[in-house]
Amino acid sequence: MRTPVAKPGRDNWQEVIPHRADVLLEDFEFFRDYLVLTERKDGLVQLRVRPWSGTNEYYLDFGEPAYFAYVSTNREFDTPVLRYGYTSLTTPSSTYDYDMRTRQKTLLKRDQILGGFDPANYVTERLYTTARDGARVPVSLVHRKGIVRPAPLLLTGYGSYGSSSDPTFSSDRLSLLDRGFVFAIAHIRGGSEMGRAWYETGRQLQKKNTFTDFVDVADDLVRRGYASPDRLFARGASAGGLLMGAVVNMRPELFKGVIAGVPYVDVITTMMDSTIPLTTGEYDEWGNPHDSTFYRYMLSYSPYDNVARVTYPNLLITAGLYDTQVLYVEPAKWTAKLRAMKTGNNRLILRTNMEAGHGGASGRYKRWRDVAFEYAFLLDLARFS
Repeated sequence: MRTPVAKPGRDNWQEVIPHRADVLLEDFEFFRDYLVLTERKDGLVQLRVRPWSGTNEYYLDFGEPAYFAYVSTNREFDTPVLRYGYTSLTTPSSTYDYDMRTRQKTLLKRDQILGGFDPANYVTERLYTTARDGARVPVSLVHRKGIVRPAPLLLTGYGSYGSSSDPTFSSDRLSLLDRGFVFAIAHIRGGSEMGRAWYETGRQLQKKNTFTDFVDVADDLVRRGYASPDRLFARGASAGGLLMGAVVNMRPELFKGVIAGVPYVDVITTMMDSTIPLTTGEYDEWGNPHDSTFYRYMLSYSPYDNVARVTYPNLLITAGLYDTQVLYVEPAKWTAKLRAMKTGNNRLILRTNMEAGHGGASGRYKRWRDVAFEYAFLLDLARFS
């Protein structure tokens, strides 16, 4: 909204940026001649440059189907130059200066990736899966050029708290891509990729949309020939670990292997205990189980409470002894119940880091060892030497 400084009353308000149901306005930056908006639409961040005159506005063209961009630090008001950050599944973290008058950009800095990395050797793709209720779920993929499909595929997701899973670069991931893996991100409901409604329809009494979206994406990727069921893998952490637990209960045969990092899996026990500092604040996300309607709904998907006598996929479950967000007892209890209930001979591994908290090991070298352990789990199951 715009209003005169001398008369800021509501009667003098003028709409500048109208509400759009399919767009999430995340941020803005003021310049003397321009207003720059950070918007999220169709699952991607878009930077919108709008002259104060209101004419000839435009969006920056980043030239890739899946990416993440953000407005960086801009300390000068009287300038036509916008500084922004950019990364994608094939582009390391980069900083640009962008002249909003000439629409020319200048690369200032880009993370150096050792080992002969060349982005031209990799392909980024963007597609949409039609979920069972008709919702269009965005999916971001990256793989090395020339791979033979179907290929081993790692599907990741989160889908909680309105947090969007952006398609950013990871040097660690190259280890999988160079061995022929496809890496995919399912931008499922519970995040904010498609606007506020995308979050609202993936929380509380609509939480199961998060899980069914992920299952539908996995089925779609197999159907499109990106992966085969015998080399389809999934990974999620924290609330994404809840996603993993719910999905393996719903469709235990779907994945060859699943990595559940510090998984929130004992939903009822945790949410019923209001003495835990984080619990009552979580009512907005999951609901209050002291209300019978929410209790029954949460019980119907809680991974721990729905373990059954079925053959589960190969599972790697991680925990941190000093985790204060998901206490280590949750993955430990879940693992114990899986061991008692599951059928078949698939692997069930619980790896508890006796020094770590919710974010994993401290220090880049220890973190890389954790990544290497997870990748070894995947590569062995995918029959790589």
